[in-house]
Amino acid sequence: MTDSPTLKALVLGCSLKTTSDESSSELLGRQVLDALADHDVEGEVLRVADLGVKFGVSTDEGDGDGWPAVREKVLAAHILVIATPIWMGQPSSVAKVVLERLDAELSETDDLGRPSMYGKVAVVAVVGNEDGAHHVCAEVFQALNDVGFTIPAAGGTYWVGEAMGKVDYKDAGPKPDTTGAAAKTLAANAAHLARLLAATPYPAS
Repeated sequence: MTDSPTLKALVLGCSLKTTSDESSSELLGRQVLDALADHDVEGEVLRVADLGVKFGVSTDEGDGDGWPAVREKVLAAHILVIATPIWMGQPSSVAKVVLERLDAELSETDDLGRPSMYGKVAVVAVVGNEDGAHHVCAEVFQALNDVGFTIPAAGGTYWVGEAMGKVDYKDAGPKPDTTGAAAKTLAANAAHLARLLAATPYPAS
């Protein structure tokens, strides 16, 4: 723990399932949040599939769109965690909807003209029963960086089961020396970077 002000993190669980079903990707996202707590970061987890987020690339698609409420939480957070399963070697469709909605931030700026997501840190947690974790991280990192997020060193953690296997991360048992260790490194680096950016923001272009 540090004497620095408490940082806030938001985990967006991008499972295809609602909260009526267990989610391995959300479990890993919660484990990242637990690791962040060791660095005086508090936060919450949202299951995006529950929230009525509409397709689109604006900050508000109207008529009951759930994204504006999610966006307010993103704006309030110092660290964003995208937790996604792998489907067909890709981030989930829910994760892609989140990234498409964040595209609107390219047009949103602060009082100094900086993009709205400048100064925020983003990390990724990935699970799947097929290979592709590095590819998924790369896709999500690039999209997040495009809209202004900063990616820390070792900013991804993942678990991939045996190809064509039936075991999910939530059923595979603790992985403290692999996925767990990566989550701890991710959390330490994300918290460190978020504090640096909070203390010394990016200059205006």
